[in-house]
Parts: sequence; structure tokens; C-alpha cells
Amino acid sequence: MNTTAGTQIAALVAQAEQFAAHGDFARAIGCHQRALALSPGRVDSLLQLSYLYSLAGHYRGAEAWMQHAQASPQATPQQLAAMIPRLRTFNDIPALRRVLARLGPPARMQVPALITAASHLTYANLPEEAIAYLDEAKRADPDYPATLLARAQVLMYLGRFDEAEQDIVRSQRRAPEIAQGYWLRAALGRQSAERNGAAAIRRELQRPGRTANDMALLEFALHKTLDDLGEYDDAWQALTRGCAHKRATLDYDDARNQRLFDALTALPPLPQAEASADGARPLFIVGMHRSGTTLLEQMLCGSTEVKGIGELYDFTSAMRHATDHHCRGVVDEEIVRRAAAIDPLATGARYLHSTSWRLDGERCFTDKLPSNFLNIGFIAATLPHARILHMVRDPVETCFSNLRELFSEANPYSYDMHELARYYQRYRRLMAHWHARFPGRILDVSYARLVREPEAVMHEVAAFCGIAYSPGMLNSESRQRGVVTASAVQVRARPSASERPKWAPYAAGLAPMIEALSQHD
Repeated sequence: MNTTAGTQIAALVAQAEQFAAHGDFARAIGCHQRALALSPGRVDSLLQLSYLYSLAGHYRGAEAWMQHAQASPQATPQQLAAMIPRLRTFNDIPALRRVLARLGPPARMQVPALITAASHLTYANLPEEAIAYLDEAKRADPDYPATLLARAQVLMYLGRFDEAEQDIVRSQRRAPEIAQGYWLRAALGRQSAERNGAAAIRRELQRPGRTANDMALLEFALHKTLDDLGEYDDAWQALTRGCAHKRATLDYDDARNQRLFDALTALPPLPQAEASADGARPLFIVGMHRSGTTLLEQMLCGSTEVKGIGELYDFTSAMRHATDHHCRGVVDEEIVRRAAAIDPLATGARYLHSTSWRLDGERCFTDKLPSNFLNIGFIAATLPHARILHMVRDPVETCFSNLRELFSEANPYSYDMHELARYYQRYRRLMAHWHARFPGRILDVSYARLVREPEAVMHEVAAFCGIAYSPGMLNSESRQRGVVTASAVQVRARPSASERPKWAPYAAGLAPMIEALSQHD
């Protein structure tokens, strides 16, 4: 590139930054397109065009520019690293893995890059790949707390609990102020009177300068610990404080959520894609979070005909592409509004293509994202051969389990009893609507029956899915696959029915939620 062209590009980039800062994305896009004309294949401009198209509300264009960027042989290691979160935005996991491969083997990467790579691979339900990066990060610096805590979390997903605890303990010796360590350690197993972290957690709660997220982590850890010890009054107070801290960090609009449910209920029937026998059959496992979806997936994995993949965002990505709109969460009102114009066959084919690389010839695969219950209208239209399994659990048990689970940024409705109860009632009404709209397409699976009569229920599930029942379905606790969900610890134990629900000691505090859940239309 000559000096004149370089000067012109620098001026164009500076102009683009000014336009973007004022929300004039069209002019910013024009600047980068002119820069590309001067320097074809300029990776920084390709990346910026992807971001700008997203900001301007054009999902397909943003995705296309990102594809150009990641395919460029000119990309530097810094540019490749910048592509990783962008590729995750589009759920293009094969491309993300290719970019990681271009960055070289883990031994050649710096520790922060290794942790970042592992984070994105874990998000993609690839904990077996993520752990290799964290193992290398630990080898490079055995006492770096961020590595140890990230590694502990992935080890939990892999069922390697003793190793996870060793990493947490090692981290806490070096950096006892990190709140995440106490939360992870409390989640690892049942606390006892002789061995628990209550005193240490209470001490850390008094440390000056704590953020709301820190306080939430510590209060949830204290709740879990005190609940294990049977100190229910103090456990309830810790949970109440933890929920308040977490709720204060989240942008959740209850009225907007109501409008989304209303829009889904009012959605007119969509054109149906033609049924096809080609490709593997998706088994969507949906329902409220904490309703037993992970257990059902683990049991289905006892069949050689089924590949358990975990919680996927591939269907949401297919709908974003079909409607040329990037939504928050799995769906929003704008996607519902634009859905009438989608090509159902192309949308279903895109979803199946995006998941095909994960399969090894199995006839069926699970997609266990609970909140896909919102997408049932679109799933039914675009994937006529899919099966939809709906986990049903007692409303109070489900909502209490949500209330005491500290999610990342998901499920922002779950930290306030009133918001949670309203969300549950919307979910209940929407599922009744889907059943009426699509008779025979959805099988309700009772969590209580699944735990008490697993063989009978799995016979019914297998028949609905069109696969043979296998006795191996009953040995869910023996699975070696990684489980990247909040149930990673519980699902490793043999399922058992409890005579007394977990919420019973908290009935007085939960009374407003219990009352709200008892209301029916």
C-alpha cells in the first residue's frame, strides 16, 4: 500500500469512528467500504463493517462481513482473537474453532487468551475442548486465580468434582477476595456441620468495596451452605438479599415480557415446511428452567440412536437470519412480527446444517434449551419432523428452584417472587396455547413420574420420539458427557424422589409466590 492510500484510509477510519459515535451507521459503513476499495481485504474494515451492520439492525449483512473477515488469510493473531466473540454472536462455532486453530496450539497462546478461548468453547457446549486450553493455562501459571476458577467450573461440567475443589481451594489461598470461588465451592457438594464455608463467606460479605455481583455470589453461596446445614431462617434471609443484589444488576422489563407472550399467542399459523426424512431428527426438550430438562436429556442419551448436545442457540440463530434481526434472548417481538415472511424450509435447513457437525451418524439429537418453549410455533413450522418434549414439574418446586439458582445473565425474571410467578403463569398459558395449536406435536413429560416411574415414562418418550427403548436410559448418572447447565452436579447422582419438597422450610417466605401460582384463568 502506498503512503497516499494509507493516509486516506486513516482519515476514513477516523471519520467512521466519529459517525458511529453519533449513531450515523450508514455513513460509518460508507467510510469503511471506501477504505476497502483502497485496500481490498483489509481485515479491520471487514470486522468493523460486521459490527456496524449489527448496530444498524442488519443481521445477515453483519454475518456476511464476519464470514469475509474470518476467511481472510491476512488476519493477524490480534485480529483473529477479535473474531472469536463476534463468531460466537452468530453462533458460528465451526468457524470459531477454525480461528482458534489458526491461532496455533494452546502452548503458543498467552494465559488470558487461553481463558477466553475456553470460555467461548464452554458456551458452545464443548467443555471437553475447553479444558485443554485451561490445562495449558494452569501449566503456564499454576497459581493464577482466574485460571483456577475457570478451570474449576469446566471440571464441574465434566463431573470431575474433586479436581474442581482442589482448584478452588488453591485459588482461595492466593485470592480469598474473589467471590466466585465461594459460590462454586458451595455448589460442589453438600456442606456439613464439620466442614462448611459459612464463616468465611460471612467474613467476605464484610469486605469493603464489594460490587452487587460479588454480593449476589456470596449471598447465594451462604444460602446454599445454610440450607445444607438446616439453618433455614438465615438461609432465607441470605437468599432474599442475594436475589435483591442480582436483580439490581439486570435490565428486565416485565411489561415488555408480557407483550412478547401476547405476540406469540396472537401469532397466526405460519406456512409449513414439507416433511423430510433426510438428516437427523431434532428432539427439542423445553420447559421452565430447573424443571428436569437436563435429567431427561441424560436419560435419552442412553440410546445409541440419540446424541445429546445440550443447550443450543442454533434455532434462535436460524430465526435471526430468517428475519434479518438480532434479538435479545431466544426471541423478541420483532422476530414475531417478521416471522410471517420467512422461508420455513430454508430456515429449518439452516438449523439442521448448523447442528450437523456435532453428530456422528445418530438418527436423533437433543436440543435442550428450556426457553425454546417460546419458539414452538416456529419449530413446528420449520422442522415438521422434530419432536418436542415438554418437561412439566410442580409450579412451586420449579419456581423455588429458579429463585435459588444464580444464573449468568439469563432468566432475569427469576430474582423477584412476583415477577417469577407472573412469568410462570405466562409460560403455562403459552404452553396450553401451543398444545391447542399443534395437537400431537408436543409430549408433556412429568418430572415427578420420571423420577418415580422412570422405565414407564422412558418407554412413552421413546415411542413418541420414534426410537427403541433401551434399558441404558435408566443409568443417567453414569454418563461421561459434559453437562454445561446449572444441573451439572445434581445430574451426576441417581435420581430419587423426595418426600418433602425443598421449598417446604421456606413456605412462609414464599407465601406470596405460592398464592400467585395458585391463581388460574
